Amino acid sequence: TDAELSDKKKTFTEVQTERLEQADRTILIKCPPKLNERKLLQYLSGHGSIKSHFFFENRGIHALIEFSEKDSIVSLQEAIGIPSAAEHHVVPFKSRLFTFMLKNPVSQAAEETPLRLSPQSHIPVKELIQKLCCADSISSQMYILLNEYQLTEENIKLRFLACSLVRDFTRAYFPDSTVKPFGSSVNTFGKLGSDVDMFLDFHDLQKHATKMKKGPFEMEYQMKRLPSERLATQKILSVIGDCLDNFGPGCVNVQKILNARCPLVKFSHQPTGFQCDLSVSNSIAIRSSELLYIYGCLDSRVRALVFTVRCWARIHGLTNSVPGNWITNFSLTMLVMFFLQKRSPPVIPTLDQLKELADEKDKHIIGGYDCSFVSDLSKIKPSKNTETLDVLLGEFFEYFGNFDFRKNSINLRKGKEVNKPESSPLYIWNPFEQDLNISKNVNQPQLEKFVAMARESAWILQKEDKTQRVINKEPWGLAALLLPFGKSSPSKMKNRMKGIGSETIRNLLDSLKLNNANSLQKAVGK
Repeated sequence: TDAELSDKKKTFTEVQTERLEQADRTILIKCPPKLNERKLLQYLSGHGSIKSHFFFENRGIHALIEFSEKDSIVSLQEAIGIPSAAEHHVVPFKSRLFTFMLKNPVSQAAEETPLRLSPQSHIPVKELIQKLCCADSISSQMYILLNEYQLTEENIKLRFLACSLVRDFTRAYFPDSTVKPFGSSVNTFGKLGSDVDMFLDFHDLQKHATKMKKGPFEMEYQMKRLPSERLATQKILSVIGDCLDNFGPGCVNVQKILNARCPLVKFSHQPTGFQCDLSVSNSIAIRSSELLYIYGCLDSRVRALVFTVRCWARIHGLTNSVPGNWITNFSLTMLVMFFLQKRSPPVIPTLDQLKELADEKDKHIIGGYDCSFVSDLSKIKPSKNTETLDVLLGEFFEYFGNFDFRKNSINLRKGKEVNKPESSPLYIWNPFEQDLNISKNVNQPQLEKFVAMARESAWILQKEDKTQRVINKEPWGLAALLLPFGKSSPSKMKNRMKGIGSETIRNLLDSLKLNNANSLQKAVGK
């Protein structure tokens, strides 16, 4: 989209700031069933000019309305009533979520106009595979997949609105707090339907510090002191969690998970339809989001390859939505980045190269770790690599199908394999907290399953006769990789695995026979 193209040149922070400001001028309306769009917009325009709007389906029709001025919302709120408390008593919290009903539905129903609804979820895999079969190359198949799965402009607006609505609650306690999305909602790798990770921030203390230098006094607020930052985080999230649970319109299934490594509050936000995770500011997670944003913006092949590999992994049970010994999407994304750094010439720069380009304002030292890298995309030279996605996809499977995971670990700072510092089956260095392995959860059977699937996929891509498959109306290219393997002829697979080492083979074939990851879990647990 044009909006995305213009965003591509902006820094991560510029895009974030712009989107948060936009969300501030936005409201959400649950619409009556038989709606005349023109009438609705005409009425709302009486309160101020509308900059953009869209409709979507989520247990009824909803409209997201972005006004040009924040004051328009105040004007509208003055005209809106409190629900009559006949059978329910209401919590009188006034938010930017409204319900509109028709005063005389019968006469107005005749004026109903068909609405264009923006999809907030991606098409099912079956439909995707049909679309892929109509493409003319694996490259175009990968771009079709990307277009079907990536976040739309509308979905991104809805994500920022959800954060903005939660922030209205946190400001009741902490007037200068902000709530911002991080992770997949903002790193350009988010998929329609994914959760919204949001964090609570208590304004940049750095900016404030410079003002304090003037004058003869050292001045500070009197604040409650607690023995640890963790305890403060737990107390704050506990209260905000209760607040959302008790007073938040449309906030349901609120769970406080305060003893996790990173304490958080999980909840469903019904008006936007998102599952949300709220935690307290984690600077390193934000740096990771920005790093991926940069990689995603540098070259269109990066996102196409990541979305493809993640979709492939999900279909073959290599990733799972519940935590366990599976590879995570974040680890998979890092494997793709590493592979792209290793191409000759490289498709993307290493983290050390991005650090060399950093200037003063890009300097970030967090908890003793150097998290500096350039934020200005125009300072990064475009890649000289001209390989097509057809080539890159096949080479990705080839590369990791034959990678020496026993000896080597994956280091994105240097862009090269280094000896494993410890014996985890899969070792991917955390790009910032360099003593951490981001894939520590992955066990040997899961890694072996990944290797087996990568080999099988590389083999399918090499051996396939596209023309013949198209004539036979069989799925080809990427479509063939998104169907379950081994159903047609497990014996062929055995032959291809010759020479991997008989014990590994036995494990591989056993883990492949266990169709889904759950039975694999049980087998591993025995």
